[in-house]
Amino acid sequence: MRGVPRAPVVLEPGSPPRFPDPRLFDEHGLVAVGGDLSEARLLAAYRGGIFPWYDVGYPPMWWSPDPRALIDAERLHVSRSLARLLRAGEFELTWNLGFEPVMRECGQRRREGSWIFPEMIVAYGRLHRAGHAHSLEVRSAGELVGGIYGVQIGALFAAESMFHRRTDMSKVALVALVRSLFRAGITLLDVQFVTPHLERFGAWSVPRVDYLERLAAATAKSVDLRALRPGVE
Repeated sequence: MRGVPRAPVVLEPGSPPRFPDPRLFDEHGLVAVGGDLSEARLLAAYRGGIFPWYDVGYPPMWWSPDPRALIDAERLHVSRSLARLLRAGEFELTWNLGFEPVMRECGQRRREGSWIFPEMIVAYGRLHRAGHAHSLEVRSAGELVGGIYGVQIGALFAAESMFHRRTDMSKVALVALVRSLFRAGITLLDVQFVTPHLERFGAWSVPRVDYLERLAAATAKSVDLRALRPGVE
């Protein structure tokens, strides 16, 4: 019989960037509330299998749900229609040339609401400038029409959100991200939850304890993504 779920830890702003062991919490995975979005705290969170997810007017909430969702190049599924679009190549892929615009677009036009508000953009912008967060952009005739961003530590890439302004351009961004990252040495691509959309691309779930083991191995490695050249091959 399972015990009473453990209550989340309360963090004070400016306190040491430490988090409790996610294994001690229930499947919903709310491990902590409060603190701040400092670079040190965000990196400590991702190293521990934890990510922030909350709304304007609330303190930061830190989550490590069970199970966790992954996607990789080996299991990636590309439909025939998307494969034709990729072969046509009527788009340009860039890397880290529009991190903040991608974040802002990811926070727009979402029926379910958005957790990407100004303080998040500022915080992840700091991570980006420090080399810990990256964006992949899809452009057409110079216009930003799709993109995706996430956080990198070693061989971990934690994908956060993606967007499109034109049909299927977020799909192009996802395929390019998956294939490019694994070619560059990434071994763990975290997509948090298996949504119906991601499941169509081959995303699958693993128990949190399995994820944390994979995470420890991935973050112990060294991978340099600064010179990554994104492609869909």
